[in-house]
Amino acid sequence: MIAFITSSPFREDVDRPTFSNKNQFVDRIRDCLPENPRCLYICSSPDRPDLNCMFGADIFMAFAQAGVHFASYEVLDNRNAYRTKQLVEHSDLIVLAGGHLPTQNDFFRKIKLWKWLQGYSGVVMGISAGSMNCAKTVYVQPEEPGESAPEFKRFRPGLGLTKVQILPHYQKVKDYYLDGLRLFEDITYADSMGHTFFALPDGSYILCDEDGEMLFGEAYRIRNGILEQICVDGKSLDLNKL
Repeated sequence: MIAFITSSPFREDVDRPTFSNKNQFVDRIRDCLPENPRCLYICSSPDRPDLNCMFGADIFMAFAQAGVHFASYEVLDNRNAYRTKQLVEHSDLIVLAGGHLPTQNDFFRKIKLWKWLQGYSGVVMGISAGSMNCAKTVYVQPEEPGESAPEFKRFRPGLGLTKVQILPHYQKVKDYYLDGLRLFEDITYADSMGHTFFALPDGSYILCDEDGEMLFGEAYRIRNGILEQICVDGKSLDLNKL
């Protein structure tokens, strides 16, 4: 299996979702895919088929604009969750949607996605929450009002595709406040005691394959309450050597 752990792979200067080739993302994922791959888009809001179909169509068009044309395309949510095993087995590319992390995590566990991905030989592309849920242990960074409370469950079982715990959209959320607290300085830094998080701005990503985990683009490591920049755009870093 090859996995692309992205913050967001999309450009911000266009009206419709279009992939950015920042840090050669498009080139790399295109090289990993067979000609006319079969794609499975797995949602984050299983009870919103309207949104899932819309976002799925956006993914379809973004890949087409990047020169990747699908032989088939499926959207997985609660309508066809009973077919998860079959849909996974008949795909070459699985796209894990962005959205509300805990909701998606619950859905992934419900459909036993971790089980059906064991031995999967295709490509997985995570976006935001989808990338975060790829971790063996997922750090659920508080996002919505009330989630800063101590009883909010911040570490949950994930898909186990990587040990890396990412924090997406760093350039957008690094100065956020939640429930009167600074999201990073007051919440995330404290949660990093005994853990390592990688904060990725949009356009940066981690490529996981049989050789290990390679980081591409600007990134920051948060460990034991300390933040440090570890990579810049246009450069790469072998995370196995950290």
